[in-house]
Amino acid sequence: MAVKIRLRRMGQKKAPYYRIIVADSKAPRDGKFIEEIGTYDPNTDPSTFKVNEEAAKKWLSNGAQPTEIVSKIFKIVGITK
Repeated sequence: MAVKIRLRRMGQKKAPYYRIIVADSKAPRDGKFIEEIGTYDPNTDPSTFKVNEEAAKKWLSNGAQPTEIVSKIFKIVGITK
């Protein structure tokens, strides 16, 4: 089972709010997930990030692959592989 760390879209039309989740790569974008490890709000200026660093490091060490946007968020927050 390939595990990815990716964004799950929440919120209303034209006002997106994202949760950073750990999910199976075959699961749909807003479908079943394993764990929620943070949030991302692009509507604020500047954008707001909240990440559970311990959980993110645990999943990265277990082999979960972050998507491009999530890896950029992790770099801003200070989490590396």
